Amino acid sequence: MAAGNVNPFNLSDSEDEADQRAEDGVHIEKSPSVGTQGPSSNNPFSPQADAEPPALLVSSTRTSPSVEGISVSVAAAAMTVTLAETRVSVDVIAAQLIRDHYILTALEFHTELLESGRELPRLRDYFSNPGNFERQTGTPPACKEQGLGPGGPLNRAGSISTLDSLDFARYSDDGNRESDERVAVLEFELRKAKETIQALRTNLTQAAESDTQERNKNYSSHPETQEPIRPLEKRALNFLVNEYLLKNEYKLSAITFSDENDDQDFELWDDVGLNIPKPPDLLQIYRNCGSALPSPRNTVDVAVGVESGELTGNYITQKSDLLQQQQTEVVEELEYQISLLNEEKQSLADYIKKLQSEIQSLRRTVSPPPHDQGSQPNPPSSSTPPQPLLDNGQYLDIRGASEPDKPPTESTPPTQTISNPTHTSSQPHAKLKSRGTVVFDQPNRKLSPAFQQALLSFCKMSADSRLGAEVSRIADNEESVMLMLGRCLPHIVPNVLLAKREELIPLILCTACLHPEPKERDQLLHILFNLIKRPDDEQRQMILTGCVAFARHVGPTRVEAELLPQCWEQINHKYPERRLLVAEACGALAPYLPKEIRSSLVLSMLQQMLAEDKADMVREAVVKSLAIIMGYIDDPDKYSQGFELMLLSLGDPSERVVSAIHQVFIPAFAAWTTELGNLQTTLIPSLLARIEKLLKQGEHGLDEHKLHMFLSALQSLIPPLFSVVIQNAPFIHRVNLQGDIPPIEVTRFPRPASPLQDIATIVGSRETLSALLILYDYQLEHEGTTGWDSLLWVVNQLLPQLIDIVGRINVASTTCVHEFSRFFWRLCRTFGKIFTNTKVKPQFQEILRLSEENVDALTGNGILTKATVPIYATGVLTCYNQDEDRKLLVGFLEDVMTTLSLSHAPLDSLKASFVELGANPVYHELLLTVLWYGVVHTSALVRCTAARMFELILRGMSEALIDRRVAPALITLCSGPEFSVRISTIPAFGTIMETVTQKELLERVKMQLASFLEDPQYQDQHSLHMEIIRTFGRVGPNAEPRFRDEFVLPHLHKLALGNNVQATESKRIDIATQLFEAYSALSCCFISEELMVNHFLPGLRCLRTDMEQLSPEHEVILSSMIKEGEMKVENRGIGQAEGSVSIAASLVGEDAKTKFLSKMGQLTTSGAMLANVFQRKK
Repeated sequence: MAAGNVNPFNLSDSEDEADQRAEDGVHIEKSPSVGTQGPSSNNPFSPQADAEPPALLVSSTRTSPSVEGISVSVAAAAMTVTLAETRVSVDVIAAQLIRDHYILTALEFHTELLESGRELPRLRDYFSNPGNFERQTGTPPACKEQGLGPGGPLNRAGSISTLDSLDFARYSDDGNRESDERVAVLEFELRKAKETIQALRTNLTQAAESDTQERNKNYSSHPETQEPIRPLEKRALNFLVNEYLLKNEYKLSAITFSDENDDQDFELWDDVGLNIPKPPDLLQIYRNCGSALPSPRNTVDVAVGVESGELTGNYITQKSDLLQQQQTEVVEELEYQISLLNEEKQSLADYIKKLQSEIQSLRRTVSPPPHDQGSQPNPPSSSTPPQPLLDNGQYLDIRGASEPDKPPTESTPPTQTISNPTHTSSQPHAKLKSRGTVVFDQPNRKLSPAFQQALLSFCKMSADSRLGAEVSRIADNEESVMLMLGRCLPHIVPNVLLAKREELIPLILCTACLHPEPKERDQLLHILFNLIKRPDDEQRQMILTGCVAFARHVGPTRVEAELLPQCWEQINHKYPERRLLVAEACGALAPYLPKEIRSSLVLSMLQQMLAEDKADMVREAVVKSLAIIMGYIDDPDKYSQGFELMLLSLGDPSERVVSAIHQVFIPAFAAWTTELGNLQTTLIPSLLARIEKLLKQGEHGLDEHKLHMFLSALQSLIPPLFSVVIQNAPFIHRVNLQGDIPPIEVTRFPRPASPLQDIATIVGSRETLSALLILYDYQLEHEGTTGWDSLLWVVNQLLPQLIDIVGRINVASTTCVHEFSRFFWRLCRTFGKIFTNTKVKPQFQEILRLSEENVDALTGNGILTKATVPIYATGVLTCYNQDEDRKLLVGFLEDVMTTLSLSHAPLDSLKASFVELGANPVYHELLLTVLWYGVVHTSALVRCTAARMFELILRGMSEALIDRRVAPALITLCSGPEFSVRISTIPAFGTIMETVTQKELLERVKMQLASFLEDPQYQDQHSLHMEIIRTFGRVGPNAEPRFRDEFVLPHLHKLALGNNVQATESKRIDIATQLFEAYSALSCCFISEELMVNHFLPGLRCLRTDMEQLSPEHEVILSSMIKEGEMKVENRGIGQAEGSVSIAASLVGEDAKTKFLSKMGQLTTSGAMLANVFQRKK
C-alpha cells in the first residue's frame, strides 16, 4: 500500500466521528504523488516559521492496529504529502498542543477524552511521565529559534501560583502586598530540590537504558546466561504485575502481593523512578513479545502541517539521517500492520460468506408471507435490503417497526432484521434459531410518512425511562440476556417478598455465572448473600446449593476471586443466620477451592469464627465445615493446627458443638492422620500424655471436665484405630470379595455416633468389612500377631498405658469411673471377643491377683482398692452377656468382696462396681446373686459387707424383686448372732422405706426397725442407735408421711430424751450430733400441730439441753428452731379461732364474692375496662 494514498487526517478515533463525517459528506482528496513534500499551507494547525522540524512517532502497538494507532502511523508516513482536509484527528490536536506547550489545555483535552471513553495513548504517556514536569533550566517558548523542540523540558517559571497555593492575604483589598521572604527561600529550595531529582532521574534512566542495551547484546551472544534482576527492573515489573492482578479481578492476590512489597507505592508509576511513560500492560507486552518494540525514548511527536520552506537547510542537513532512519521504521511498522489487517480481512470475509450461506439456506426453508391482492407488488423478502441494525445488533428493538432510519414507503413495508451475532457460533449449546427478515403487510393507502408517524405517536409507549428502555428491546443471544438480567435484577430483588426471594436464586446464579462484567458479577453475588435478611434452614440450603453449582461451573479461580470475598464480608455480621450461612458456605465450597486457599485463608476464617462467635449454631456449623476442610487438606504442616482446633472445640461449653466435633470433625481428622501415619504415633499418644499430665496436676482435685474431654476424644478414635489395625494386617492380601460373604452381626460393633464413625464406611463397604473380620478372627485365634505391628502397638503400648492411668484415678469419682468403663467397653466390643479374651483380660488379671497379700489393709492403696476393679468389672467383663461371661463377672465380684472384707480394706472399689452395675436393671439379678453369696458366707465380715451393698442397688430395682429377694436376705442377716451384721442392715431397711410403696413390705420393715429400738437387748448398742438416727435423718423427708409421723418422730423424741441421761460424754455428743442433723432435715417437712407439740418440740428441747453443755454454737440454732416451731403453733391456734368466727360472715358474703368474680371473668385484658370495675356508680 502506498503511503501517499492515505490521508492521515481522514481517520477518526471513534466510529461516531466516522459516521458523522459520512453524513456530513466530507470527501477525501488524495495526493496524486508521493514526492510532494509538506502538507497544505492552509492547515489551521500549521506551526510557525521558527518551529522545530517535523519528527516521527513510531507506534508501540504492533499486534493491535487500532484506529488511533493507524492514524498516527499513516500520518507519519505521509508527512510529505500535500493534504487538503477540513477535519483533523484528535491525535494531531494533542501533538500540536504538547508541541506548543499548551499543557493545561492538553490536560483538559485528555480529561474529556477519558470521560468519553476514548483514551489517547499520546496524552496518556505524556502525563504519566514525571520527567515531562520536572522544571529545568530552559528557554521559554518565545525563543524557539535556539533549536529546542517539543521534546525539550518545560520552561521554569519563578513560582507558579495555583488556587491551592495562593496567599489571599497578599492580594487582599487593603492593598497589603508585602512579600514573605520565608516563602521565597522555600520556593528557591524547592526548585533546587526538583533540579536535583530531575538530574538523578535522568542519570537513572540513562543507566537503565545502557544496562538494558548491554544485556541485550550479551543475551544475543549468550542466551543461556541470565543476569539477576536489578532493583529498578524489579520495581517496574512489580508495578506491571500488580496492575495485571487488579485488572483481572485477582483481588486477594493483589492485596497479598502489595503487602509483600510494602516499600513500593503501586498507585503511582512515578514511584518506580524513571523518566519514561508507563509501559503497556503485561497482556500487551506478552502479545508483542515476538516483535522488537522500539524504546519509549525513541518515540517523538509527529509534526503537523510544516512546509518545507519553513525549515532551514542547515537543520535539514543535520537531521536527514535521523529522518531516513525513522521513515524506515515507519514503513516497517505499516507493512506489519497491513499484513495483520489483510489476515483479519480474509478471516472476516470467510465468515461473512459462511453467514450468508446459512441465511440463504434458512430463507429457502421459510415460505414467503401472503400479501394483499390490492396492494402494489412488493419485492421478495430475500431481496429486500435490511435496515441498519439498532443497538449494535445486540437487541431486537420493537421501535424498529415504527421508527426506522428511513421512513417506509408504499412499496417498501417496514421490516425488522434479526441479527446473528458472530460470537454465538462459538457456543452451539446457546445458539438461537436464526430468523430471516420479518415482513409486515402494508395497507394500500397514500398517507405521508410524517402523518403516519404522527398517527402512530398516539400509541402510548414509553421508552424513555429505564424500565421502558429495557422493555422496548428484546435480547437475541445469550450475552444480551445476561447483560439485561445484570441490569434488571438489582431493581427486581428489593421488590420481592422476603419469604419468596429464594425463587430468585437460580436467576441470580445463572446471571452471575455467565455475565461478562466482573463488577456486575460481584454485585450479583453480593445480592445473593444479602438476599434474605435472616435466612432459615431451607433458604440457606438453597443458597448453598446454588453456590456449589456456581463453583462447579466457573472453576476454582473465580470461586476464590468472587465467592470468598462475599463470605469474608459477612464473617462478623450482626445476624447469626448470616454468619451461619458463611460458616456453611466455607465447608460447601471447600472441594472447589484451590488447595492453597483451602488450607490457609478458609482455615483461618473458620478458626476465627470458632474462637470468637457467640452463637452455638454458628460454631457448630464451623466445626462441620472444618471437618470438610480436614477431609480435603493435604498439607502435613497443618496437622498441629488441626489438633489445636480439635482441643478448642472439645472444650466448647455448648453440647451442640461438642456433639459435632465427635460426629464429624474427629473422624475426618483421624482419616487425615491415618494417611499421614500419625494416628498411632502422634495423635493418640498426645491425648494420653495430656490425660497423664492432668492426673499429675490433679492429685488434690482432678479436673473431671478436661478428663472427660480427652477421654471422649480417645473414644471417638477407636473406630479409626480398628480400621488401621485390620487394613494393615498380614492377611490384607488374602481378602477375597468374590462369592458369598456372610453378613456382619447386628451387635458386632457398638452403635456409631455418626456414619463417619461406622467402620464399614471407613473401610469402604460392609462386604469388605465382613471379609476382613473373618480373616481378623482367624488370624487372632490360629496364627497370632507376629508381624502385625499395628495390633502389637495396641497390645504392648496402648493397653498397658491405659491400665496404668486407670489405677491412678480416684475411685470415689463416679464420673471418671463411668467414663473409663464406657471407653473400655467400646474398645473391647470394637476389637472383638477373641481380642478381649486373649489380650485385654489377661493384662487386667495379671494386675488384679485376687489374694489378701494383694491388699494393703493399713494404707488401702492396694490394687483392689483402686478404680481398676470397677472399670475391669463394668468395662471389660460386661462386654459380652453369655453365660460364661456372666459367671466370670459373678466370680470376680464375689472374690473381690471376700478379699476386701477379710483384709479389712476400704470398700470404695466394690461400692463403685455395684453403683455402676446397679444403674442398669439387666444386672440386678446378677448382683443379688453375688450378695446372696455374701449373706450365706461363714465370715461375719463378708456378711456385713453384703448387708451394706444392698443399700447401693435398691434404687431403681423393682418392688417385686425387693420383696422376693432383698427383704428375705436382710431378714436372714438380722437373724444372725452378730450385732454388727444386724446394724449393717439398717441403711438397707431405710432405703426400702424410702423407695417402696407396697404396704405389706413396709409393715415388715417397720416391725424389724421397731424391734431394733424396743428390744431390750439393743438398749446399750450405741452404734445401732447412731445408725438408726442417721438413717432416719436420710430417709425421713422422702419417706411416707404416715411412717414419718407415727414412727420416726416419736422414736427420735425417745432417743433424745434418753440421751439426756447418757453418762458417757463421747457417746452423748455422738448421739446429739446425729440428732441435730436428723431434726434439721425433718424441720423442712410439714408436721401437724399435735406432733409438733407432743414430739417435735419436746425432742428439740431435750436436744438443746445436751447442746447447752456440749456445743453452745448448736444450742443457738436449736433455740431459733424451737422459737419458730412455737410461733407456728400459736399462729395455727389464732387462725382456727378466727376461722370459726368468720364462718357466718363467709356465708353471708359468698353471694357478693360470686358476683364479683363473675364480673371479673367477663373482662378483657384492657386496663381501662379493669379500672371501670372499681368506679362508683352515679
